[in-house]
Amino acid sequence: MPLRPLSASRPLIQAFSARSSSSTPRLTQPFVRPRYFSSTVSRHARGKADFTHAVIGGGVVGLAIAQNLARRSNGSVVLLERHSAVGTETSSRNSEVIHAGIYYGAGSLKTDLCIEGKKKLYSLCNKHNIPHRRTGKWIVAQNDTQLQALEQIHSFAKEINVPVHFLDLADAKKREPAVRAEKAILESPTTGIIDSHALMLTLLGLFEESSGTLALASSVEAITPLGSPAGSEGWELSVLSPGSGEAPTKITAKTIINSAGLAAVSIHNLIVPASQKKEMFYAKGNYFSYPPSTPKVSTLIYPAPEPGHGGLGTHLTMDLGGRIKFGPDVEWVDSPDDLSVNVSRLPQTMDEVKKYLPELDETKLEPDYAGIRPKLGKLGAVAAHGTGFVDFYIEKEKGYQGWVNLLNIESPGLTSCLAIADQVERMLYT
Repeated sequence: MPLRPLSASRPLIQAFSARSSSSTPRLTQPFVRPRYFSSTVSRHARGKADFTHAVIGGGVVGLAIAQNLARRSNGSVVLLERHSAVGTETSSRNSEVIHAGIYYGAGSLKTDLCIEGKKKLYSLCNKHNIPHRRTGKWIVAQNDTQLQALEQIHSFAKEINVPVHFLDLADAKKREPAVRAEKAILESPTTGIIDSHALMLTLLGLFEESSGTLALASSVEAITPLGSPAGSEGWELSVLSPGSGEAPTKITAKTIINSAGLAAVSIHNLIVPASQKKEMFYAKGNYFSYPPSTPKVSTLIYPAPEPGHGGLGTHLTMDLGGRIKFGPDVEWVDSPDDLSVNVSRLPQTMDEVKKYLPELDETKLEPDYAGIRPKLGKLGAVAAHGTGFVDFYIEKEKGYQGWVNLLNIESPGLTSCLAIADQVERMLYT
């Protein structure tokens, strides 16, 4: 997917203490007005925190959390984003699928927040005219092992009240003649696609309409919990940005929310002692694109999961313009900056896709984009009740006051973003 920045950042050096709601941009404006921190003395010395909430990370989850909290706290929220625009990492380099919530197991945060988030996301799309479409999804089985996986998913979906049903193969062939399924097709009618950039722009607009403060190109270099117990008197953050010169600016907030995505473990490690530090693993997903020509497909197609495969298989998705995308695969890399498409994986992609789309014209398949998924372990996603599953980590950290920590926020993070935001709000306000 072409990486489209959500806002064209213009140099605007403005102290956070001089915030003005009169300059709050609306969705109709072409530019976001980012606020870079200048060298301003923290007001904590005068007994008052600069902000009620500091949200670290301006991806889709951070944006959803920030707009919720800005509305709740009368705008006393700063959203810290290390890049010069919001949503430039995992949030803009994914399949843009609205997931149904049928893969992640009973009682998991991924299941519960995906199902709730899906409902909220469709509602938000309808309210704010965010481009989206309920395409539905077919999960196809070519052998007995895959058929067993489909039966398991079907049973689990019924258990959690997510609508799915098996299709008659002859009828399915009439609907999507190019799709091959030797054993069975399970349809998920509530799955869809969304313009993730339009979603993030909407969330950003809602955040700034609530007088939230956006600080772009603002990298958090250090975090200090104040008081005893830790955080009981707030938090001090050292933020390095274009307006602060060589020395970071120090700001304070009553609470901090670590929603930094690919940098979330690094933020976690700034706070905790050495014995509690964690390691981040980076799962790169390569995507290859295909023009909306022949064969034509209008439904998302996923292969049924098989044991030992690190993910949900190379699936067929599409954007709202009809351009077909294949991916993501799972390639473990050492750096979150490794975003070049690994073209050596193209033959493997073609082999996987031709199992369910045999008429694929190999000459029209091209490398497109890659994204990185932040993971707490080198374990792939598994269906329903399988092993090796790693859930979302969303916790008020023990031993600290006012710190909500979000780790391992990968798929279905986009679908779940609004439900995650509601959960964070509940953690802070109930």
